[in-house]
Amino acid sequence: MKQHTLMFRPLGLAMPCIGEYRVVNSVHSAATTLLQHWPVDDGEDFADAIIACLDAIYGQTTLERVRSALLRAAAEANVSVLEVAPVPHLGQMEMVANIA
Repeated sequence: MKQHTLMFRPLGLAMPCIGEYRVVNSVHSAATTLLQHWPVDDGEDFADAIIACLDAIYGQTTLERVRSALLRAAAEANVSVLEVAPVPHLGQMEMVANIA
């Protein structure tokens, strides 16, 4: 798999317990973040996110499933998420807090 294919709308992940902030915008960056930088290494949503990444690599699921699984894993691990949203009048992207 080429690392910069299989891209989706970016997510900013703030992981205060390990003092990191990461921008995830592809299956590769999601898998790397989950396997090497995630604050916990268990949980149902964590496992589902890893499986979603593998399924996407093999063309068996959508990028939206990977992104959604990553959001659920973040909620499970108490990782704060910032979503990128278009600014309609500027046609640019800006980070907005996802408060859930």
